[in-house]
Amino acid sequence: MNKSITLPSPCKLNLFLYITGRRPDGYHNLQTLFTILDFGDEMTFVPREDGQIVIHGPFDFPTEKNTIYKALMLLKDKAAADGRLPEGNADKAQRLGMEITVAKRIPEGGGLGGGSSNAATAMLAANKLWGLDYSVEELLPLGVKIGADVPVFVGGQAAFASGVGEKLTPVTLPERWYVVAAPEGCQVNTAKAFADPELTRDSPVRDFAQLMELGYHNDFTFSVVKNHPEIGQLLSLLVKYAPAHLSGSGASCFIEFESSKEALNALQSLKQIHRGPLFMARSVVSSPVHDALLQL
Repeated sequence: MNKSITLPSPCKLNLFLYITGRRPDGYHNLQTLFTILDFGDEMTFVPREDGQIVIHGPFDFPTEKNTIYKALMLLKDKAAADGRLPEGNADKAQRLGMEITVAKRIPEGGGLGGGSSNAATAMLAANKLWGLDYSVEELLPLGVKIGADVPVFVGGQAAFASGVGEKLTPVTLPERWYVVAAPEGCQVNTAKAFADPELTRDSPVRDFAQLMELGYHNDFTFSVVKNHPEIGQLLSLLVKYAPAHLSGSGASCFIEFESSKEALNALQSLKQIHRGPLFMARSVVSSPVHDALLQL
């Protein structure tokens, strides 16, 4: 397949997030509930035959550090090792290339998984365009190597996650509408957020049913608000419309509604008083990336 394709690259919310301990490798064990939204970036893919991965977008760091690049290089290496191409030719696998153009809408450093989603969408697109035909289950281990949030986007549905976020149990959640906002110019560094000495790291391990009974909570909230008071101010603003919560390690916050009308009313009101990223989105049963690929 040599044609180009354009795919969505959706964002996620962590509806709840508990940190249950620090691992010997320095990472943290989590229990979190991911939901995928029908809002995100847009990515266009054009196959190349020179082995080059070329990325166009608003990125101010080297291509080699981009999660998109990392995802496609891992996929190329796997294809070469597996002899997955019809010819079974490792050299041809190394000639697989891609030109990617990314239109960004997901706020950077916002706890919405933008970079992880881009990596997953790139992997799924290249799997199709390069004719590799790996299953989602075969791609999931590659996602883990890039980042803890990548697997949920590869899997493409709401999931209860544990471990560092890579152990996924798909769940069915009712459709909900969300208004998502972040303070203007605010980004939270995830590594620094995890390193904060005041971060809660000893939440008890509970099963999914117990956690759902507790309602939404995020162990990052206290320490992140301490270091970014503007996030606390935003939460205080949002709670006037509905219970407000932090997503991931921030900076994005969200409020949840059962109907689009309620969400739209809150969005229109917030537009008058909030400066910074602000959007409304619906939770989805299946990722729009998977839905789009099924049509090809």
